[in-house]
Amino acid sequence: ILYVSAPALAVLVKYEILTNLVGQSFDSLPAWIAQWARLDPYLLSAQDVNGDGILQLGELKMGADIIMLATPELAGLPYVVSGLVAAGGLAAALSTADGLLLTIGNALARDIYYREWAPKASAGRLVILSKFILLTVAMVAAYVAAQKPGEILFLVAAFSLAGAAFVPAMVLGIFSRSTTSAGAIAGMLSGLGLTVFYMASQSASIRAQFGVMGPAQLWFEIQPISAGVFGIPCGFVVTWLVSKLTFDLDRNRP
Repeated sequence: ILYVSAPALAVLVKYEILTNLVGQSFDSLPAWIAQWARLDPYLLSAQDVNGDGILQLGELKMGADIIMLATPELAGLPYVVSGLVAAGGLAAALSTADGLLLTIGNALARDIYYREWAPKASAGRLVILSKFILLTVAMVAAYVAAQKPGEILFLVAAFSLAGAAFVPAMVLGIFSRSTTSAGAIAGMLSGLGLTVFYMASQSASIRAQFGVMGPAQLWFEIQPISAGVFGIPCGFVVTWLVSKLTFDLDRNRP
């Protein structure tokens, strides 16, 4: 619902700006424009470039983040609602990060330490170890984020990688009894491999490193951040085919 409604919100905000802001005199502009401009000129600024005293569309500069923060005031709601929107966005980000960190910590503690190294470890020891792993992973993630290796859209490309790797095996593993471990592994590797290949083949730095000249060619005009569109179907197909070929072997295994 969130990702589907975001484009609709952008359209409504643009309509509101073109209807109720553009064409007004600078003296009659809402007070929230001056407030946000003083807070951060990179988020919002309105300057009378041609000196006619009328706000033109090209004279209004709005950053991407201000679309969500200023939308309540744009609709006539009080400033406190913008604070609630910001708090909701921060809470959503933290809850998502917490879920991922808990999954990583528990997976490393139980699937690697408990199963491979210490199968007789107590539950309390596993819990303590998972918390230490969670803290370590969080610190590593914070350090990587502080280096600003790329824009936020580039960083969230991990959703395509995670979707291509896990969704086919997870869905078929739940709803299809014929799914085998070999099929799941093959599907995860093929989906992830195809997604990584498409992302790498579209990267200018990687293409230059391997001496590939010329611009990258997009597949069906799909951006690299959405490479999971190719990896997820590939994972489903490979998981189903390999499971069908290895089902009898897996069933007869002692």
